Amino acid sequence: MSFKSRGIESPSSNHSKSNSVVTRNWAILLCLGSFCAGLLFTNRMWTVPEPDAKGITRTAGTGNQRLSLVSDGCDPTLKNIKREPKDIMGEVTKTHHAIQTLDKTISNLEMELAAAKATQESILNGSPISDNVKVNESTKKRKYLMVVGVNTAFSSRKRRDSVRATWMPQGEKRKKMEEEKGIITRFVIGHSATSGGILDRAIEAEDNKHGDFLRLDHVEGYLELSAKTKIYFATAVALWDADFYIKVDDDVHVNIATLGTTLARHRSKPRVYIGCMKSGPVLAQKGVRYHEPEHWKFGEEGNKYFRHATGQLYAVSKDLATYISINQHVLHKFANEDVSLGAWFIGLDVEHIDDRRLCCGTPPDCEWKAQAGNVCVASFDWSCSGICKSADRIKEVHQRCGEGENALWSATF
Repeated sequence: MSFKSRGIESPSSNHSKSNSVVTRNWAILLCLGSFCAGLLFTNRMWTVPEPDAKGITRTAGTGNQRLSLVSDGCDPTLKNIKREPKDIMGEVTKTHHAIQTLDKTISNLEMELAAAKATQESILNGSPISDNVKVNESTKKRKYLMVVGVNTAFSSRKRRDSVRATWMPQGEKRKKMEEEKGIITRFVIGHSATSGGILDRAIEAEDNKHGDFLRLDHVEGYLELSAKTKIYFATAVALWDADFYIKVDDDVHVNIATLGTTLARHRSKPRVYIGCMKSGPVLAQKGVRYHEPEHWKFGEEGNKYFRHATGQLYAVSKDLATYISINQHVLHKFANEDVSLGAWFIGLDVEHIDDRRLCCGTPPDCEWKAQAGNVCVASFDWSCSGICKSADRIKEVHQRCGEGENALWSATF
């Protein structure tokens, strides 16, 4: 029987047991020491500075508070701003005007770009540049309100003198009107079939005296009014940078300041066509006045024209005048000039403005309206398509229906 079985341990076994106890104690001490050293090392290496931690906490807290305030509609920066209905409507109106102005600016830039491309193509193709495209640099430096072209003929000297004596300023007053009011007025005429003949020399002498003509590269003739209209707009838009270009007959009375005030209201609009809009019958019968040779294009007999401005006076904005200039070689000419102009705008995004003050009757019609405070822009007799015997009667119309000379100089456009 062994000692072990009897429960009696040998000396060697006691020694081994004591050694294991000592080793366990040392292991525990080493673990505790390592743990403490690790804590000390970690605290020294990774401690976040207290002020920064607090700053971060404060910033986060402030951001959360601000988000909460904004979400609740209590942003302190907006606390003193009051949103009144009138203020909101005012902002909407300003935005609307800004959009209209931007639209017109874009339209003008598109038209100018198209004109520049047309000129460049002409140069590249070796074609001579038309005189209508050559721009007078001195006049292009400034912006004008309107260019008023008074359509006239070689035989209308008395009419021109009657216009000069009434509503069209002369001499220094005309220059002052151009410089201070931005209004250009010129009699518009081409040349005779015999260039340099007696008719042309008479106009040159008259122009040397008054200096109020715009000469066109065009052969004069009643049946050529549509062509003259195209060339007029093309020439005028090349010479003067204006908001509006007007054509008026030399037997019509015009209140120039009232015309300027009327057009200025539409200055922010793009592609504007202003006049007394009408839609007369298409006359197929030969030999009658205003006969339409191409009546079949307007449908069955008895049909009417599309809406267009009557030919005594009408106005177009710059982008439309530029459009005519660019496309003048492909724009179709009907027998009647006012129909032609209306036809050129049919397929375009154009605003037609019907203003009946541009076609008042002669006294007493225009006189009554003036007394009522509604001064007419233009006056004429429908029966004569102008003032009947205008060279003799326009002075009377001016006295009874005129706006007064001071109206022009006191007007602001």
